[in-house]
Amino acid sequence: MFGAGGGTSSYKEAEETDLIILWGSNARETHPIFFHHVLRGVRNGARLIAVDPRRTSSAEWADVWMGIDVGSDIALANAMAREIIHNDLIDGEFIAHSTTGYDEFARCVEAYTLERAEAETGVPAKAIQEVALAYARAKTGMICWTLGITEHHNAVDNVVALINLALLTGKVGRYGCGLNPLRGQNNVQGGGDMGAIPARMPGFQDLEDPQVHEKFSRAWDGAQFPHKKGWHLSEMFEAMDHGDLHALYIVGENPARSEADQTRAVRLLGGLDHLVVQDILLTQTAEMAHVVLPAAAGWAESEGTVTNSERRVQRVRRALEPAAGARDDIAIICEIARRLGADWGQPTAEQVWDECRRLSPMHAGMKYSRLDELGGIQWPCPDESHPGTPFLHGRLWANPVEGSLAPFHAVEHDPPVDKLTEEFPIRLTTGRRLDSFNTGVQTGEYTSPLRRGEAVMVSPEDGERLGIADGERVRASSRRGSVEVEARYDRSLRPGLAFMTLHFPDQVSTNVLTIDATDPKSGTAEFKASAIRLDKIREAART
Repeated sequence: MFGAGGGTSSYKEAEETDLIILWGSNARETHPIFFHHVLRGVRNGARLIAVDPRRTSSAEWADVWMGIDVGSDIALANAMAREIIHNDLIDGEFIAHSTTGYDEFARCVEAYTLERAEAETGVPAKAIQEVALAYARAKTGMICWTLGITEHHNAVDNVVALINLALLTGKVGRYGCGLNPLRGQNNVQGGGDMGAIPARMPGFQDLEDPQVHEKFSRAWDGAQFPHKKGWHLSEMFEAMDHGDLHALYIVGENPARSEADQTRAVRLLGGLDHLVVQDILLTQTAEMAHVVLPAAAGWAESEGTVTNSERRVQRVRRALEPAAGARDDIAIICEIARRLGADWGQPTAEQVWDECRRLSPMHAGMKYSRLDELGGIQWPCPDESHPGTPFLHGRLWANPVEGSLAPFHAVEHDPPVDKLTEEFPIRLTTGRRLDSFNTGVQTGEYTSPLRRGEAVMVSPEDGERLGIADGERVRASSRRGSVEVEARYDRSLRPGLAFMTLHFPDQVSTNVLTIDATDPKSGTAEFKASAIRLDKIREAART
């Protein structure tokens, strides 16, 4: 939408804005550092709006909780946009000066009346109107989202719907305004920045641009590398399924437990001719590998940089020597290159970073000494006199030229792929808890007074209706498989909604239940919207 894949705002702005919308984000538990900045903003007078199917611990702090039905985000965003337009609260000058596609967008959202939105989302029409007008009237406002928006079969369209709201009201490219994807894991932003995206080189430079390709080839002594984008993760699994991908090199990922439709994922990984896993712990995926390369822990045993959700590049320093037999990721990769016939020597992390700075204009001014001196720098930082960029896209308020305008995109409501039926009447959504991380490989090694193991969380109303006692073991089934799991009552859930995490795959393989319906634009699976049923174990055994 804007030409760079990063949050537009700094954390400090969350403390000084007038309104914050957390959309599909339980930031208190999944992004607790960022949530401290949100709380400072609340104490400074900001209104906090939580859009989430669950009444999460983040929503407890909100002025308004919009308890949306899973997968109806576009209907809600479009209805808010319609209210803003009908109440003449758009920023017409900004739209005319800095955007394209407004007329088509306005025609699209006209069909999303408050009444339709209430029916599609489950959110009362009055609440939709209140939040729409509050966001439009606020002098400054931010929209922040996480996997609750992106882990859907129409992930990109969900994000676009939120961006449309900011464009409609001129809330991007100014201090205290913006659009902020809170990254799901440590250094996800840095991975994207460094080119861990099929179509991008470091600095989000287009792989398929001949000039970009030539620049990198020249810097790498004429090395030849693909001109066309590669596969993203979901496409890799499709290629395995079709017999087009036979070998896989996995670095720091556990897809045998993290992929949707886990049964299919394990089958495909097990059918590879050659699987190499490079990781700090022996994950379930590593146990399937033909070769395991033990790596140093990047956060404590390596030198380098990390980039957070506000685009701040910070130094990482080695505090401990790696365990015996483990090597730094750079050392492993360079040794593999040497054995493949390319001698890259033994570069330090700083030398690798300096090469990146030479090739990525947005990192050019970030030498190590400046990162140390300034406590990190936010990209873009084009030269060594530049202080970094707290917020992005200020150009939209200056003199944007054709090609740099921000486009509106008309998007339509498209409900979850896994339909609710009499056989599978409960909507399962997945997420994380404060005490654990992803598939539990790292956090499972430690104890926590908050940790209770895996359970399917259900509303008390559903538990009583199904005759399932709080704490009773049940069989949870979807169209893809079933697991036995403890059921626990959770008053943050509305009837018809269940919640599970992916933290304890050795106890409960949650991703046996989830669906691998993927967004064609991003490749993200619909982890947030599966259809399940819950059966008492004794009754399930009889059938």
